Amino acid sequence: MLPANDETEIGEKGINLSGGQRQRVSLARALYSNADIFLLDDPLSAVDAHVGAHIFKNVIGRKGLLNGKTRLLVTHGISHLSKCDDII
Repeated sequence: MLPANDETEIGEKGINLSGGQRQRVSLARALYSNADIFLLDDPLSAVDAHVGAHIFKNVIGRKGLLNGKTRLLVTHGISHLSKCDDII
């Protein structure tokens, strides 16, 4: 959790953030854009399994914040494939 939540200043290029924090900030920025299509390039690779499951369920998954949006997920992880509509 960032000290001031989404109002936290993170500095140039997120130099003070961990890899997992950078990924969560990038995903949050994408969510704020409110686009119709989301291209997600391995957004869970720098977070642990518990956090990744939480993010998938509450953001990327069928009942998550991106419900009703087109999501193209590129990933090396296979644990969430059973929850995807199509696998290419």
